Amino acid sequence: MKTIRHNFHVPLSEELYHLLRTEAERVQQPATVVARNAIAWWLEQREKETLHDRIRAYAEHHAGTDVDLDPDLEQATVEHLLAEERND
Repeated sequence: MKTIRHNFHVPLSEELYHLLRTEAERVQQPATVVARNAIAWWLEQREKETLHDRIRAYAEHHAGTDVDLDPDLEQATVEHLLAEERND
């Protein structure tokens, strides 16, 4: 585990504080660990969403251009998927 170097004060509503404490007790971990893990998970999800959005924007921008999917490769993929469907 990485060394903790920064503290970050986050005011919580009464409800959120209660939920955090309840979860910490349930998993028998300090609330700070549960909060740190929740923040890390959320940031990872945001990073994935951002990457997905950037890939989608790139694909939409370049659809139908020379950098779009190679027609031969696309046809081979369709044929492969249809063959797999028939074998299932």
